[in-house]
Amino acid sequence: MGVRELFELKGKVALITGGSRGLGLQIAQALGEMGARIAISARKPAELEEAKSQLAKQGIDALTVVNDLAKPEQVPALVEAVVGTYGGINILVNNAGTSWGAPAEQYPLDAWNKVMSLNATGVFVLSQAVANRCFIPQRSGNIIVVASVAALRIGENMKAAALHLTRALAVEWGPYGIRVNVICPGFFPSKMSGVLLETISASVIEQTPLRRLGGDTDLMGAAVYLASDASRHVTGQYIAVDGGVSSA
Repeated sequence: MGVRELFELKGKVALITGGSRGLGLQIAQALGEMGARIAISARKPAELEEAKSQLAKQGIDALTVVNDLAKPEQVPALVEAVVGTYGGINILVNNAGTSWGAPAEQYPLDAWNKVMSLNATGVFVLSQAVANRCFIPQRSGNIIVVASVAALRIGENMKAAALHLTRALAVEWGPYGIRVNVICPGFFPSKMSGVLLETISASVIEQTPLRRLGGDTDLMGAAVYLASDASRHVTGQYIAVDGGVSSA
């Protein structure tokens, strides 16, 4: 197999959560361009339809599924919607997440539960469902978790839980041929971060060795690499796509 062929995703089915905008949509575009059949999920129907239209302009046909991963009871229907349309799932991208900033001594319990239910429990429940429905029976599968570069440091970012869960699943599910890896983005402008962008972008850029923020295509290469056979001997690892912040 040639090097270019290693990155091809033709015939693969990829489910991307939080795929209606931001990093999730960027990953959907990348995997779709490489030939994968795409399914995206999110909570808001209007945003999903907008994303579907945007993908269609790039020649990518996407299945959209309205789903709230903070509600575990909705997970089986999401998995069955994708399997019912495409016949299976080969790649799962756990991108949906949320955040809440507060000192530990002031962190509200309802905020803690909200963050953990999506960033950790949601990742586990969906990964488990897809593994049982598709990956374990077919003895192959690929899970990518989108965390944050902040997960690599001690701090308030609770995507660290997802990072370590990923490594545990990689070890446990490796014998089934299931790979599990993490992408840790640095600061990428998004709807979630947009309110803060004007006030913090200059300081973030100053602290970033490459002196720039993440752009509209900067996560694509890492996503394609981890989703494809180019990384077939890589599992339990993370890739920081952060302009060098984690090394500074």
